[in-house]
Amino acid sequence: MGAVSVCKQLLYEDSFPVNGGNFDEAGRVSGKIKTILRGMGINHDVVRMAAVITYESEINIVSYARRGMIRLHVLPEHVAIEAVDEGPGIPDIRLAIQQGWSTATDKIREMGFGAGMGLNNIRNFSDIFHISSDVGSGTRLKMIIHIQQGQNP
Repeated sequence: MGAVSVCKQLLYEDSFPVNGGNFDEAGRVSGKIKTILRGMGINHDVVRMAAVITYESEINIVSYARRGMIRLHVLPEHVAIEAVDEGPGIPDIRLAIQQGWSTATDKIREMGFGAGMGLNNIRNFSDIFHISSDVGSGTRLKMIIHIQQGQNP
């Protein structure tokens, strides 16, 4: 007997490339996603949470990876954001998600980044957060923000 799949109504989806090392464009993707969600009439608090998650993910890709992709999926019940990068990977995820832990270079810190709040902020602004990483290959983040119909979360 085959698997039964339930098809949920996808309202919007798109993918956005992020170039590693390009700090001049850092924040571009999070700005686009914020504009898209606002245009869809998504709750202000959900838009704010998605903007923080996307910005922090984008900064991590720019700071540490060669390149990456941020994907946005909007369904009636939630906003899903996935950030996938081709970078060095994270050897110790438990350590990396601790507030204040960072492997940022002096150059990154001089630009105002690398305070060790990125993964912690992403986790705190997500209703569901999943991270996986392969050292030498890259990191994958999956975040879900629930949309509560008719209420501010």
